[in-house]
Amino acid sequence: MTRPYSNDLRERVVAMAESSPNREAGSLLGVSAASVSRWCTRKRQTGSVAPAKMGGYRKPILLAEHDWLVARLESDPDLTLRALLAELHDRGVEVSYGALWNYLEREGFSFKKNRVRQRAGSAGDCEATSSVA
Repeated sequence: MTRPYSNDLRERVVAMAESSPNREAGSLLGVSAASVSRWCTRKRQTGSVAPAKMGGYRKPILLAEHDWLVARLESDPDLTLRALLAELHDRGVEVSYGALWNYLEREGFSFKKNRVRQRAGSAGDCEATSSVA
């Protein structure tokens, strides 16, 4: 993500724009005329040239379903994300595959393919035990 210009540069540009056109002030200090115009407007409206907050925090959609998700995954740990997504849809929760994946990853759940194979043992183990008998 890009960073906003420094307040020092913004203040110099706005000060220069008071005595010369925006396009000229911008070209002398290496910023666009549109940026000069926005910074001058911000200075008039708020008294400061500081940038507004970038980004933000968005509360996870699945936070309300946390207890149900944990209970569901503990009762059936081999449940796939697609099946879990379908069950959430049946419960009336509209969420994307990516949002579900990100939420479960943040909560520490892991969906490794090897977990099932480790429980059942590998194909080589079955052959070894059958040839011994």
